[in-house]
Amino acid sequence: MTIKSIVKFFDRLEDKIRQILSRHPIVYSFIGGVAIVLFWRGVWQIADLIELSSVASIVVSVITLLLSGLFVSFFVGDRVILSGLTKEKKLVEKTEEEVETEMSTLTQVKSELKKIERTLEEIKDEHRKDHKND
Repeated sequence: MTIKSIVKFFDRLEDKIRQILSRHPIVYSFIGGVAIVLFWRGVWQIADLIELSSVASIVVSVITLLLSGLFVSFFVGDRVILSGLTKEKKLVEKTEEEVETEMSTLTQVKSELKKIERTLEEIKDEHRKDHKND
C-alpha cells in the first residue's frame, strides 16, 4: 500500500463520516468537542513533559500561527472579516429567507457568468476565423 492510497482511503472515509454526522448536529458537536478537548489535553501534557514555560508556549504558538496564516482566521474568522468589510450581517444573524435570497442571487450571477463566458468564447472563435482568412 502506498502513502497516496492510504491518504485517499482516509479522505473518502472522512467524507462518508462527515455526511453521516452532518445529519445529526448535536451528536457531531459532542464528538467534535470531546476530540478537541482530548487533543489539547495531549498537547498540554507534552508541553508539561518537556517543561515548556508559559511565555515560551505563547511565543511558539504566536509565531507558528502567524507564519502559517492561521492567527487571524482562527481567532476572528475569515467570514467575520469579510462580513465586516462588506457591512453585511453574520451568517448566524441572517434569517432563512435572507440566506435563500442570497443563494438565489448567487445562482443567477453564476448563470450570467456562464452566458458571458460562452459569448466570449464565440467572439474568440470568430476572431480566430477572421485572422485565419487574412
